[in-house]
Amino acid sequence: MMMIMTTATMTIMLSAVIMTLTTLISKKMNEDREKSSPFECGFDPKNSARLPFSSRFFLIAVIFMIFDVEIALLLPMPVTMMTSNIKSWMTISTAFLLILIIGLYHEWNQGSLEWSN
Repeated sequence: MMMIMTTATMTIMLSAVIMTLTTLISKKMNEDREKSSPFECGFDPKNSARLPFSSRFFLIAVIFMIFDVEIALLLPMPVTMMTSNIKSWMTISTAFLLILIIGLYHEWNQGSLEWSN
């Protein structure tokens, strides 16, 4: 037990010494206004980098990700049909597709799929 504690202590001390030495020896970088500013194709930024973005764009991106994951879940369905009971496969597939269709209808009913308002 004592050997494990000694090894752990030596490891921590050696790591601390190496981190301190690298901090002291490393080349210090001066803060440059150009290097700390956001990159805009070599030009000075005209506006703040923290501009608000459209919530409609965010909503469309989230809906796209949801449908993308749904497609990834739908792809193995034909393969699993061969290895499972056809009645249970049909029940699960129908329930899954019904949930997806109800979700799509809800998004359409709420107006989430309409880009221009």
